[in-house]
Amino acid sequence: MAKQSFDLDAVFHALGDPTRRAVISRLAAAPATVSELAEPFDMALPSFMKHIGVLERSRLVTTTKTGRVRECALDRESLISAEIWFREQHLLWRKRYANLDELLTKMEGRDDEA
Repeated sequence: MAKQSFDLDAVFHALGDPTRRAVISRLAAAPATVSELAEPFDMALPSFMKHIGVLERSRLVTTTKTGRVRECALDRESLISAEIWFREQHLLWRKRYANLDELLTKMEGRDDEA
């Protein structure tokens, strides 16, 4: 569980930045070079590479280097682990709301009897 927690922490940290979320969205369509990914952003390439580093450490993105060109691709496994966490949270809260609804229904029935 601690390993999964670390992975999720890294994923959520990476997704906490709008630049990195935009990169993830772009890579969902197809792999791209760092230059292609950096083009829409108004920042120096070294600054953009820090974002790529965060995405790599979170395992959301893998990179391969051929000569001087670095290509990035989305690694969907880390996104899947975040999706599973969200699904578990959704089920937990749905159950809590169902329990609350049941309690409120019982309480309303008692008020009618009084």
